[in-house]
Amino acid sequence: MQVDIKKLSEQLTQGKITRRAFMEGAAAAGIAATAATAMMNKAIAATPKRGGTLRMGIGHGSTTDSLDPGTFENGFVNYTFHNIHGRLTEIAADGTLAPEVAESWDATPDAKTWTFKIRKGIEFHNGKTVTASDVVASLNHHRGEDTKSAAKPIVSAIEDIKTDGDSTVVISLSGGNADFPFIMADYHLSIMPEKDGGVDLSGVSTGCYKLDNFEPGVRLSMSRFDNFYSDDRGFFDKVEALSLIDPNARQNALVTGEVDVADRLELKTVALVKRKPGMVVQNITGYQHYTFPMHVDTAPFDNVDVRMALKLAFNREEMVQKILQGYGSVGNDHPISVANRYHNGEMPQRTYDPEKAKFHLKKAGAEGITVALSAADAAFPGAVDAAVLYKETAAAAGINVDVVREPSDGYWSNVWLKKPWCACYWGGRVTEDQMFSTAYESGVPWNDTRWSNERFDSLLIKARAELNESLRREMYYEMQTLVSDDGGTVVPMYASYVFGHSDKLANSGTIAGNWDLDGGRLAARWWFA
Repeated sequence: MQVDIKKLSEQLTQGKITRRAFMEGAAAAGIAATAATAMMNKAIAATPKRGGTLRMGIGHGSTTDSLDPGTFENGFVNYTFHNIHGRLTEIAADGTLAPEVAESWDATPDAKTWTFKIRKGIEFHNGKTVTASDVVASLNHHRGEDTKSAAKPIVSAIEDIKTDGDSTVVISLSGGNADFPFIMADYHLSIMPEKDGGVDLSGVSTGCYKLDNFEPGVRLSMSRFDNFYSDDRGFFDKVEALSLIDPNARQNALVTGEVDVADRLELKTVALVKRKPGMVVQNITGYQHYTFPMHVDTAPFDNVDVRMALKLAFNREEMVQKILQGYGSVGNDHPISVANRYHNGEMPQRTYDPEKAKFHLKKAGAEGITVALSAADAAFPGAVDAAVLYKETAAAAGINVDVVREPSDGYWSNVWLKKPWCACYWGGRVTEDQMFSTAYESGVPWNDTRWSNERFDSLLIKARAELNESLRREMYYEMQTLVSDDGGTVVPMYASYVFGHSDKLANSGTIAGNWDLDGGRLAARWWFA
């Protein structure tokens, strides 16, 4: 009889066989006792266990944070509310699209009309059963002239949303969108109970944890939702998250055991965490990129030659080594990473070239220019150091950089989108359309460079509806070139997600790269071994 050891391991982790049965099966497969024991222990460690309180230290958070998902703008609300809220779909740990509040979906051949079937019997934290009307109200929260939601641009193509009974939602788009189910996984598009002609913004949703307490910019606590529709997540009894923006305080909280996991480790000293007994450091490649957006409607950034000169004055390789300590790769002044489906690997890589930068400055009549660059480590770990390093490399091109050290507290409300040039980070998006629609389409709220390009906007609409793979790729390639050459965003580097945690924490072995902390779902997917 042939024994499938992989199947035996799965049965053990699922509790379908005993340890003794596993060892007997391994022996029948000819596996030595020592090797079988190691395999058994590994399988047992990968078996989720319930219980305990997870404590998280997160390098984000602002006193202006709110319970309105349309306003979510930083990692603290992203990573915590990912586990409290539910959306129609979700990005699984392996990067594929998975059902969440919706159990299935399909589209018309032109991808203009999408039908979503809601899970039967799924509940909100307040005990109310989720209906199609709740979904319609939740999506409409981000639509309309008066909405303040950052998700408005990604749902702007929705022309009509209607229910077809209590468990079916039909969404009609102005044009075809082959990626529309991916958009429904956006962290802003939470499904909330319908209330008073709008939605309940008290934090009630469908996630595996329910909100217990929220102090904006300080802390958040949540506890397991006992009526969650699935038993494959939400293993902790409680989860507590602290906003620890200072990297030293956050890292110290991790190594002293004050928290069990901390994001955005200080890369200069991450080796010390690695050497600490009981600590594990994760290095996950994904879509995250660090940027320096400049307002193209504000002098001197309104001149394309000035923008090009500033881009050429970045020493990208040096930044990756000194700021990221090698935990990343060089960027090419557009947001589409090598992890994306339509990444343009054919574009020439922009490199440090002070002489060519001088040429563009002379062409713009801006020789000896002085520019202010605002930065704080709230933007990304090492943002101030990156600005100072840029000041040094830009000097060789005759560019005088005045580094403005901004307070970390309130950075996202007082600096980003407000100051003409600043440091920023983006988690990126799984699809090109979502990334471009969120931050590069003309007039969208999070277009942090105020860039507008008629050709780009035209391609954005065409590519979204194009079902021919080859033609779609051509359009996305051109759009990346337009952003890189004409846009106001400097993207010098792609950064890996580097976070640390206690070795008492366990996971399935697959860690997502679409956001930090396992796609923002560490609290939902991990457990204490």
